Amino acid sequence: MQKNLKLYLPLLVASLLGACSPAQQNQAPQTPATAQSKVQSAVKAPLAEKIAHEMTIHGDTRIDNYYWMRDDERKDPKVLAYLDAENAYTDAVLAHTQDLQIRLFEEMKGRIQKDDDSPAVKDGQYYYATEMRGENEYPVYVRSQDMDGKGKEVILDVNALAEGHNYFNVSGISVSENGQLMAYGEDSLSRRIYTVKFKDLSTGKLLDDQLEGTSGQIIWGNDNQHLYYIKKDPQTLLGYQVYRHKLGSEQSTDELVYEEQDKSFYTYLGKSKDSSFVYINHVATESKGISLIDANDPKAMPVAVVPREAGLEYQIGKRGQELYILTNLDAKNFRLMKVSIDKLGDKSLWQEVIPHRPDTKLEEMELFDNHLVYKARNYGQSRLFVQDFNGGEPRQIAFQDDAYALYLYGNNELDNPGVRIYYSSLTTPGTHYDVDLQELSLVMRKQQPVLGDFNADNYHSERLFIDALDGAKVPVSLVYRKDKFKKDGSNPLYIYGYGSYGSTIDPTFSSNRLSLLDRGFVFAIAHVRGSEMLGRPWYEDGKKLNKKNTFNDFVDATKALVAQGYGNKDKVFAVGGSAGGLLMGAVINQAPELYQGVAAHVPFVDVVTTMLDESIPLTTNEFDEWGNPKEKEYYAYMLSYSPYDQVKAQNYPNLLVTTGLHDSQVQYFEPAKWVAKLRDMKTDNNILLMKVDMEAGHGGASGRFKRLYDTALEYAFFLDLLEQKQ
Repeated sequence: MQKNLKLYLPLLVASLLGACSPAQQNQAPQTPATAQSKVQSAVKAPLAEKIAHEMTIHGDTRIDNYYWMRDDERKDPKVLAYLDAENAYTDAVLAHTQDLQIRLFEEMKGRIQKDDDSPAVKDGQYYYATEMRGENEYPVYVRSQDMDGKGKEVILDVNALAEGHNYFNVSGISVSENGQLMAYGEDSLSRRIYTVKFKDLSTGKLLDDQLEGTSGQIIWGNDNQHLYYIKKDPQTLLGYQVYRHKLGSEQSTDELVYEEQDKSFYTYLGKSKDSSFVYINHVATESKGISLIDANDPKAMPVAVVPREAGLEYQIGKRGQELYILTNLDAKNFRLMKVSIDKLGDKSLWQEVIPHRPDTKLEEMELFDNHLVYKARNYGQSRLFVQDFNGGEPRQIAFQDDAYALYLYGNNELDNPGVRIYYSSLTTPGTHYDVDLQELSLVMRKQQPVLGDFNADNYHSERLFIDALDGAKVPVSLVYRKDKFKKDGSNPLYIYGYGSYGSTIDPTFSSNRLSLLDRGFVFAIAHVRGSEMLGRPWYEDGKKLNKKNTFNDFVDATKALVAQGYGNKDKVFAVGGSAGGLLMGAVINQAPELYQGVAAHVPFVDVVTTMLDESIPLTTNEFDEWGNPKEKEYYAYMLSYSPYDQVKAQNYPNLLVTTGLHDSQVQYFEPAKWVAKLRDMKTDNNILLMKVDMEAGHGGASGRFKRLYDTALEYAFFLDLLEQKQ
């Protein structure tokens, strides 16, 4: 709906080492001695010092013995020593899996085509694409005069920029309207704070201008001299100020055009397809709005589409002198409206284009000169429709798989004759199509190659619904290799979940996953409440005071898959990251006996403490998702499921926890404290490991091959546990 340059689809010492915890010393062994447990006894796990820290609110006092692990500057020698000790322990316990990790890494890397180009995307007068070459970790950005690469030129080689950095990320690549200048953001720390630089594409030289402390996003004004960017608060990491910069001037002289006063809102930028407006997007969990800036006027100030309103959400697209508005106004599952540009400010003037349907979530739209394209999700499945503005019924673009993922991207021009889509399923590698808007014929621009002996016909995917205890029907997507699967409860089961923010984990292909499927695993995604798999009500039934539905759904899905023969009850492995890590923490407190092994990546587990501390990055944006624990009702409910607060003296599954020292979303000290408390209180001899990437943040390692080491670690951890069961 907004014009963005999308070049490709985007698609986790010695003084601190001591004897085992008292809880462990006083318990008889719960499992037979294995090669791994012998390693554990030979290499002592880190024992974190306890320093009581009291926190009182609503008449309730909590004691956090590991609060000392928080170091916002990430320089405290004691904290760093503890993290190093955890890494050393993990390396020692898993040392015997090194050959397996390397083998898995080489398997996964061997399926990746080294020389790999993205399909070109038109933006303005050029076609943009990325190229990957050889052993390069990062893309090379190129542009051409046509789809076939005429006059191709390299505009940015990220590999050259990344030299000497353990972590490197480029964000917000944006070319000026005349195609002569390019802006891009650099982050070498993984805190998602970017330094923006500018390049003259005719000479290849950098300009003197440099913008510090930004979100990485740049939107050009139409004079090719002024541009807009967002500055971040260095403590909370919120992007809250929109500045206008003129090339050649000092950043200190930039004009503040908008400042967000409400810390529950994120701020993002965009631009209309016809380049007439710069958009300021105001985004909170339960409210969304947009302000417009005239892109032709370097002195223009923002004007709201309509006054911001609690509970009102909308997105816009511009076609001619009309705005098309995708909104939840009197429509829980959203509807499409339109209004004339000269009638901004009054939502009562909005006219309906596509009505609300209680059983269908209207998710996305793209506008073209003669056609409207929109995506709607019905009964958990995405469907794509084309509507001719000249009349006629909407026409659906059909696909073959029972369960699949579908995304619109790269549709930057109103006069495009087709719509670019990305399609994938659990058995179909990512495929890029251009769909002719008149004929609805599909032209495949690329299907991601999978090297080796991959044959999609060897795999089978299913989509089923399981009964939750409260009667809800929970969708599950799963895939397995046909000749390795028997529906008799003999296969190992890998079950993944997320379930927060309305984020829907669609069933997509992963070449890495083949390393598990080819070894007999069944892979499943539990589409638990908290996502929007079944529309907005499905999300609302898994947030705030309904959050426990997310955890219950995952537990019920696990039990059902085992009961139906998709997995062996003694060979179940669960995985989740970030808010999905919270899910993992909650379910192992609730039903630890269901899982042989769990991987919790960058897990959000210290829910109450984090949500009470507004200095922690992103906390204020989360109140509409989890509730505000400064209110007693939310505090009590949140406390009742917070994984860190609910750790108890019981047996837990084998557990691998990963985090990044520089994580900007879930601070490293949450998983670190959680692991320390678990190690102190758990009553089993199962493995508890934490791997801390001392160079990375929330997204893990950068680079297309380097990040495979993280996946290989997780897979090796599970496969080693599985071998002990044989």
